[in-house]
Amino acid sequence: MKVTRDTPNQLIIANTPWFIGITLVISILAFVGPGIFLMSTGGEGIWFGLIFALGGGGLGFGAFCAFVRRVQIILDRHKDSILIRRQSVFGYEAVEHKLSNLSHAEIESTTSRGKNGTSTLYRPVLVLEKGMSAGRHPIVEAFSGGSGSHRLAEAVNDWLPSKPGQDRRAVGTN
Repeated sequence: MKVTRDTPNQLIIANTPWFIGITLVISILAFVGPGIFLMSTGGEGIWFGLIFALGGGGLGFGAFCAFVRRVQIILDRHKDSILIRRQSVFGYEAVEHKLSNLSHAEIESTTSRGKNGTSTLYRPVLVLEKGMSAGRHPIVEAFSGGSGSHRLAEAVNDWLPSKPGQDRRAVGTN
C-alpha cells in the first residue's frame, strides 16, 4: 500500500495489486492458450488440452480471485470520516467510521516458527477508541513482511495531529 494523497484535509492510502494481477493473467493464458491449441489438433489431444486448460487456467483464476483485491483508505477531515473500500472479483465493500473516533494507528504482528527459524509478519490497524465502531480495525486483511505496515501506520499517525491550513512539517516543533 502507498499514500496516494497527503494534504492537511485528506489522506488517501491505496493498494492496487497490478503486478500480481498481470502475472496471474499471464499465467492463466500460459495454460489456456496451449490447452486450446491441443484441443484443436483433435484425437487424444482434445482431452489432454481440456484438462491442461481447465486445470492450469482454473488454478490461476482461483489464485486471481484470492489474491487480487483493491483496497483504499480515505481519511477526510471535512467529512469527519474514515472510508475503507475493498473490491475483489466477488464484489465491493465500503465501511465508514467517524474520523473523530480515531485515536491512532498501530501494528499487529504474528510470529511463526519453521525449519528456518522464526518469522514475524505485520499488518496496520486503525484504533477507534469511542463510538459504535470502537475497537481495532485492520487496514488490510493479510499479514506481510517488510516495513510497509510500519510506514503506513506512521503516515496515519503523522497526518492525524495536523490541522487544516497548518504546515504539517511544523507540527510538534517549538
